[in-house]
Formats: sequence, structure tokens, C-alpha cells
Amino acid sequence: MNSNKETAIEADAKVPAIRITRDFAATPEQLFRAHTDPVLFARWIGPDAMPPRIVYWDPRPGGSWRYVTEHEGVEYGFHGCFHQVRPDRIVQTFTFEGQPDGVALETLTFETLGERRTRLHAQSLCDSFEARDAWLASGMESGVDQGYAKLDRLLADGAV
Repeated sequence: MNSNKETAIEADAKVPAIRITRDFAATPEQLFRAHTDPVLFARWIGPDAMPPRIVYWDPRPGGSWRYVTEHEGVEYGFHGCFHQVRPDRIVQTFTFEGQPDGVALETLTFETLGERRTRLHAQSLCDSFEARDAWLASGMESGVDQGYAKLDRLLADGAV
């Protein structure tokens, strides 16, 4: 589904889920930190043209988060709750505020590959096939690809 050879983005045919897999030159601890430290997270998440502003960020079981991006004068908000936060796994909800009835359950796992390499597995379980397909049609692939390229640079520069 995704043309970037480094990131695999797949839609499940049987359940309304999106699965993303990508290898990083990093330890699981580095990827965990990049996903839980709000300053680091804001430096890499999303498309290049839409840097986020973290509104609140509490990465612990029961904690919540919200960030806002802007494009051509229009703000786009995203929020969710952390359900599980441990060094090998993060489970959280994700809502795009432009579609407030759509809540996805996201699970991130960090698989050690050895030699400072880690495979990120991300799954977003959507409310429906229609919601999942709308995400895929939204251009999310370019945001994922651009975000992970920024994360690669932060890792290579030693910022994480």
C-alpha cells in the first residue's frame, strides 16, 4: 500500500485496522523516549509543513494528550488517552477532532532486532472500515513518511 520502502502501511482485510511497520537505527529505549517525551515528539511527528504544538502531554496509564497543528491558517487538533505505557509497548486512543466520533485504539510495540536496531509495530484499530479508509485516503502516508524521516534524523544526530 505504501510506496516508501522503509515504511510498510497495510490495511487489514478482515478488521478495520491499519498496521505500520518500520525499522529504525535506534534502541527500543530511544524509540520509547521519542514517543513519550513531548519535546521530542513535537520535533518529529507529522508532515513537515504542519509542526505540532503540544497542548498537554501526560504519558502514563490514565494520562491524556492533545496537540494541534496548523496548515494555511486552519488548526487541526488531535487528542487521546494513554492506557498502557511501558518501555516495550504503548497503548493509547487517538481522535482527530475534525471527526470527533471516530476513536482509534493504537498499539505501539518496540521489537529489538539487535545491533541498535528496533522494529516499530503500530496498529490503529478504527471504529469502522469507512473510518479506516478515510484515514488512508487523507494523505496520512506522507505524514507518516515525513515524520519518520524526521525521527531518523533526530536519532542520527543523537538528539534522542
